[in-house]
Amino acid sequence: MFYWFLRWIALGPLLRLVFRPTVEGIENVPVEGPAILASNHLSYADWLFMPLTLNRKVTFVAKAEYFTTPGIKGWLQKTFFSGAGQVPIDRSGRDAAAGALLSAKRVLASGGLFGIYPEGTRSHDGRLYRGKTGVAKLAIETGVPVIPVAVVGTDVVAPPGKTFGRWTRPHVRFGKPLDFSRYEGLENDRFILRSATDEIMYEIMRLSGQEYVDMYASRAKALDKEAARRGSGDDSGDAGDGGSAGLKAS
Repeated sequence: MFYWFLRWIALGPLLRLVFRPTVEGIENVPVEGPAILASNHLSYADWLFMPLTLNRKVTFVAKAEYFTTPGIKGWLQKTFFSGAGQVPIDRSGRDAAAGALLSAKRVLASGGLFGIYPEGTRSHDGRLYRGKTGVAKLAIETGVPVIPVAVVGTDVVAPPGKTFGRWTRPHVRFGKPLDFSRYEGLENDRFILRSATDEIMYEIMRLSGQEYVDMYASRAKALDKEAARRGSGDDSGDAGDGGSAGLKAS
């Protein structure tokens, strides 16, 4: 109920009034039944604008900290994300990918739409990065179609590292469903998983018009941070990146 309250009464009307997002290819999203929505990831605002264009609930995985933080702030976060239909996942351990896959399977088994960002983290420079193969594993194991999605303009509304940017009209494009049933039983073949994931990322690139980089986004961020430190003469710190929303299979 809280999800639809946000969608139709509280948050949705305000976002539509202020930003007037546009949508294309909405006929590619089934009106019922399970599907995986695989999207590019430019901004924290992506998960607001993409579901806003649909009349169906979209569920994403969210980091466990949103559900376990103590105090009033933690309670507000837990209430908001739980009510908005987000599924908690602990990304700190070795079982994070398996836990995310199980959560996703439950959503799909109930006939829902599951949203995923195959890049695993937000793009820091607007380019599209290599996809993690968890999305392909999920699709092959469940037999559910993958709908590639491109969200454009959210990095202008809410750029990386900033809460707000400049006004623009975000645009959401839904591509034609991709069927990977031909790979049934091959969900543990890493070559098949890479091939299927690359097919998904190609469609996202075609829809978004982004430049594609055949490198994981987390690695690219680490290299840029290291280059910036060297340029400033500061060699301290850790260049790693822990962010992921892509079901961490590689």
